Amino acid sequence: MKLTPLEKRAARKERNHSGLDMNLVALIDIFTILIFFLMSSTGVEILSTAQAIKLPQSTAEKMPREMLVVTVSATDILVDGRKVASVAEAMGGDGDLIPALKAELDLHAGRTVLRKENEAPPSQSVTIMGDKEIPYRLLRKVMFTAARANYSDVSFAVTQKAGKA
Repeated sequence: MKLTPLEKRAARKERNHSGLDMNLVALIDIFTILIFFLMSSTGVEILSTAQAIKLPQSTAEKMPREMLVVTVSATDILVDGRKVASVAEAMGGDGDLIPALKAELDLHAGRTVLRKENEAPPSQSVTIMGDKEIPYRLLRKVMFTAARANYSDVSFAVTQKAGKA
């Protein structure tokens, strides 16, 4: 019996078919892990900036509470890891107000909260994480700007001393 070209093709396809199907669940798992890794690795920039700051030491034993963090390094001013101004811009201004920092603090103060227990009081809290080598004039400008943005509860981040004084 002579086979037509279409029948030959069907027979060849049947003979070469291995019966293995691609498992899409495993592929989806791999992509989920990849996306999670990419999203979580974006915080590396924040950590490297925070590690470059040398905090002053303290013997205080009270643990800090979670609040908005303003980081002041030797070159940049960051609010929750996002650069808002350089130190040169902040020191170059005439007055004590840093406009870019005030705009960012106002933005954070204007955010709405979804849960009632997370709602902040009218006077909001901020932690200043400043390098111990920054000039006091810069620290004063940051505190003045925070006060103008209605952040009157200011805390300073320090490292715990090993021994008690």
